[in-house]
Amino acid sequence: MIITKPKKGDLLIAEPTIIGDMSFNRAIVLLADHNTEGSIGFILNKPLTYSLNDLVPEVEASFKVYNGGPVEQDNLYFIHTVPKLIPNSIEISLGIYWGGDFNKVANLIANKKIKETDIRFFLGYSGWDSNQLETELKSNSWVVTENIYKNNIIKKDYESFWKEKMLEFGGEYSIWSNAPENPSYN
Repeated sequence: MIITKPKKGDLLIAEPTIIGDMSFNRAIVLLADHNTEGSIGFILNKPLTYSLNDLVPEVEASFKVYNGGPVEQDNLYFIHTVPKLIPNSIEISLGIYWGGDFNKVANLIANKKIKETDIRFFLGYSGWDSNQLETELKSNSWVVTENIYKNNIIKKDYESFWKEKMLEFGGEYSIWSNAPENPSYN
């Protein structure tokens, strides 16, 4: 369901017109916060070639790390579905939480108490200043939808996610679902 006013927990789906934007081409962003001061989100479908162990060698886990967005790409962030295990988590919505005590996370991973389907790691985040996201919405850069997946969003297959959303929207979006990522390759 397409909505017009974004709220915390919604998904931002990049319009096909964002072609050429290295960060947001075919991106699906989970809005972790949205208020009058601005918005923060994490790109859900842009895996990097790094694993958690590559970035934090003391954590022996091959969990995938995703490109969360172009802001602060030297910082590691995470969302998860296990707030009872991770102190100081902030609820986004629908059973999805953001952040918390990373030392506890590392310990839980080492003791196999957290699975990769419980948590997703990101380098960087996506950020918008006050009214910046609204301006991008008016220029048709994004489609806002409700997160129908709830906390299962972490388990979602990233490879087909954007295409799936285009087909779900139907109409002119269906045409874009099979277009090459870079139209000049056509």
